[in-house]
Amino acid sequence: MDLNKSFNKTIERSIVANWDYDALTDYKGVTLQYKDVARKIDKLHIIMEQIGVRKGDKIALCGRNSAHWGVTFLAILSYGAVAVPILHEFNAEQIHNIVNHSEARILFVGDVVAKYIDAEQMPALEGIINLPDFSIFISRSEKLTYAREHLNELFGMKYPKVFAKEHVNYLEEDEEELALINYTSGTTGYSKGVMLPFRALMGNINFILEELAFPYMKPHCNMLSILPMAHMYGMAVEFLFPFIYGIHLFYLTRLPSPAIIAQAFADVKPALVVTVPLIIEKIIRKKVFPKIQNNLVKLLLNMPVISKKVKQKICEQVYEAFGGQAYEIIIGGAAINQEVENFLKSIDFPYTVGYGTTECAPLISYSNYNTYVPGSCGRPVKGMEVRILSDDPQNKEGEIVTKGQNLMLGYYKNEEATQETIDSEGWYHTGDLGTMDSRGNIFIKGRKKNMLLSSNGQNVYPEEIEDKLSSMAMVSECIVIQRGDKFVALVYPDYEEARNMSFSDEDLVNIMEQNRQEINSALPSYSRIASIEIRQDEFAKTPKKSIKRYLYQDV
Repeated sequence: MDLNKSFNKTIERSIVANWDYDALTDYKGVTLQYKDVARKIDKLHIIMEQIGVRKGDKIALCGRNSAHWGVTFLAILSYGAVAVPILHEFNAEQIHNIVNHSEARILFVGDVVAKYIDAEQMPALEGIINLPDFSIFISRSEKLTYAREHLNELFGMKYPKVFAKEHVNYLEEDEEELALINYTSGTTGYSKGVMLPFRALMGNINFILEELAFPYMKPHCNMLSILPMAHMYGMAVEFLFPFIYGIHLFYLTRLPSPAIIAQAFADVKPALVVTVPLIIEKIIRKKVFPKIQNNLVKLLLNMPVISKKVKQKICEQVYEAFGGQAYEIIIGGAAINQEVENFLKSIDFPYTVGYGTTECAPLISYSNYNTYVPGSCGRPVKGMEVRILSDDPQNKEGEIVTKGQNLMLGYYKNEEATQETIDSEGWYHTGDLGTMDSRGNIFIKGRKKNMLLSSNGQNVYPEEIEDKLSSMAMVSECIVIQRGDKFVALVYPDYEEARNMSFSDEDLVNIMEQNRQEINSALPSYSRIASIEIRQDEFAKTPKKSIKRYLYQDV
């Protein structure tokens, strides 16, 4: 199916085509139909017009996923302004810095964020607006105050009879125009403003529509939004694509605990599940592995005739945990644990692993679960070229570089970082190391900046050691760091399981030492772990649930 190249006209067309259908629902809360979204967008346009927002002006928004977050984002872009979505997990100082650096005129905030930001630290803002009801939190502009107080009156004057489909008419943009500035969360502690043009948004959306929607999903089906919309993975795959395709999208709106997510899957029964490894790994380890690791199931799995039926039953149970309706489960944002992936493959579970970065809005590679090669992260998506900087890309890892329609314009007000990342031939250097087979499947080894150097000069990828260690007894999370010429594993144990087993602190120390000896027996001598240190607290993580390594590196 041919799509308009214009993002705003595509949004406009979706609203008109799905006018009376449900669009955005705050789980256990209010539902907006497409016509309601259009009406709210138009009211926000009136506010922007009244305060003199011009094309290209920056408007920031920061809050948990919600229907009004989606409305606000669409209103900003369809007006001609530039959106600055900010992850609500950022602390107050980070939010202040991003608002100031981006030169945002207005900030929309969720109720949680509103409690800890300080307007005095953002002196250039003309106002702060609450996302839940679009009320004014702080106004430094008489025009903003007037526009909000008289909004319904102004809307009535604009549409004296009725607001109808024919009134939905959004600004048609040029594909190279700046759509949004997305500040990276990253694991380095330094946020850069990624400038994404409309071209990159449409490159991602068109690919998802062609690969998933038209062949496998019906319009007006359900999806559940779990990932933060301010992160490009969640925005592209869990918001923009569903909205354009006419899907009914549900937002959890609050901290997604395992219990809440499980209940939401059962209620919503999503037609597609988009997740990160941490969530699916916890479901498998907590809900599935304990049931299949008893002697009877192990015996049945070793009987050729019976094992197929047993695996089919296990697959059905895992599938049901995600609502029982999903075409496939897409895993991205970080590497999936090898033990968990081997299990999913063994039961023929419909999963796939994709790869991307904020700088590519986000897609670089993906394969449908029917063609997905285990251990890989798919093949380059349409419109993107990928190379491995190696003299033998199939066998010898090198940096992954890419270019194409999904690529950013550069980093906002940071030409030096842009030139360091995008070379003179237009290739974006991802910082990831990997190989690529003859069919184009990409296999990631680890991050270039994470790579450690052993005492005898061998390259050591901590991710590979961590993958093995995280599958061992009582290990919940771990990272491997280097101290001098020794490698040390930092481990956050599964304290819940330890309590259930009545393990003492000394027991945990002994278990970790046994783990160390066991993993070392499977590692080359140059990459063996000298010690395991037990942590009392979980590791700090990015919104896509990657551990912020820089906080734990010994200086």
